[in-house]
Amino acid sequence: MPIGPNTALILSASGCIFLGALLLGVWKWRAMVTSTNGLAHPYVDVAHRAALMYAFATGLIAAFVELSAWPSVVDLGAAAVIVTMFVVTITNYIRLALQRETDNQMRNAPRSMNFVLAALITGEIGGFGVLLAGLVAAQV
Repeated sequence: MPIGPNTALILSASGCIFLGALLLGVWKWRAMVTSTNGLAHPYVDVAHRAALMYAFATGLIAAFVELSAWPSVVDLGAAAVIVTMFVVTITNYIRLALQRETDNQMRNAPRSMNFVLAALITGEIGGFGVLLAGLVAAQV
């Protein structure tokens, strides 16, 4: 049985994030072998690990999209919010790695960081809550 188009789209996003994680792994490896201490910048490492985890989380989200009882526009919207938050987070880690100005973005964070974190929390948890409720409604 073929999967739905929304599921295919989210799985494609998962694949893109995973490919990005593999490329970040090359950056991490190069940084490690050229470093005097054998370590990459902390945010190169964080970006690599986050991309790996978010790739698999996005694959899980695709399964919830496929099995949800909600209309496809609701499922796709919820999934898009979550995946967007994942990509924004990875992109920010890459930015921090390129700038090499900090090893902890929370140290001396601007007040606007509270808004960003609230948006991430709301988007990720809220979006997944919608998909989880859709799964429960369809399967229980």
